[in-house]
Amino acid sequence: MTQPAASGPDQFDPATFTVVEPRTFEDLMVGDIFRAPGRTLTDAHATAFQAVSADNHPIHYNVEYARSHGHTAPVVHGLQVLAFTAPGATLFPQYIGDVFIAFTSLSCKFLAEVHADDTLYPQLEIIDLAPHGDAGQVTTRATIHNQHGQLVLDGEHTYLLKTAQQSTSEAASRRRAPRQVRTQP
Repeated sequence: MTQPAASGPDQFDPATFTVVEPRTFEDLMVGDIFRAPGRTLTDAHATAFQAVSADNHPIHYNVEYARSHGHTAPVVHGLQVLAFTAPGATLFPQYIGDVFIAFTSLSCKFLAEVHADDTLYPQLEIIDLAPHGDAGQVTTRATIHNQHGQLVLDGEHTYLLKTAQQSTSEAASRRRAPRQVRTQP
């Protein structure tokens, strides 16, 4: 789906300014990969998440407690690690923003501990594309590796997107002129 390009500095149109070329459900392919930049977690990230989540279990912030329970350091909250798979951390929503309907489900397995100073590398890979009523369902495999190449999280996300047919019928209904009603004199 090509966006018309405005030409010249005085021809700027915010409606056609995109970060990436938009895609429709039909443009997506199994195997497409959307990565987020690697990010190193710090104690400040863990503290901020603790405040937001209200999870005050000492495994997350007490070094001695963590060590006495077999961990090398406090363990980063699992939900905080999962948050690194948020689609908005990648370019995926930039591609599908105009056809996005809903983020419908997610699941994951935590495969290894994450600690402060670990660097995480999240990725979404399309593993299935299926019709779903008058929409399309996209399933992605959500993975996170650490700086050692170890897979620390493996899961799936599903989304509903408008199909080209659905997008076309919506656009046509918006273009229809309002009906005129005649009244008798």
